[in-house]
Amino acid sequence: MPNWRERARDLRHEVTALAFAGRDPRTPWYSKGIVLVTVGLAVSPIDPIPDFIPVLGYADDMIFIPLGVYLARRGIPEEVIVDAREQAKNRDVDDGAVGWGVALLILLCWVAVGLLVWHLLT
Repeated sequence: MPNWRERARDLRHEVTALAFAGRDPRTPWYSKGIVLVTVGLAVSPIDPIPDFIPVLGYADDMIFIPLGVYLARRGIPEEVIVDAREQAKNRDVDDGAVGWGVALLILLCWVAVGLLVWHLLT
């Protein structure tokens, strides 16, 4: 049985592969949506549930990301995920699977959520 560090590394590689699979035109639209949410949650600097909250703080890291990987993986054709894993394996260390455009999109989503919450509370 692999230890937690190996599992975390494997999950990180799988999320990277999902980021590549999400760009593939052979991936169905519903899987692309799940990939977007899962990869966005994994790379977002803002946690929906802050880590300092006991037990619930790590729920997004320990439950939601693996669940998103599992759900996305079920809808992606096998040949797409094999190609995506190969791309993730062969990528340069300095290259990120998530580009600046996606990072900006994630940031804009958090700003939109913040504005919506502010509007609802005022």
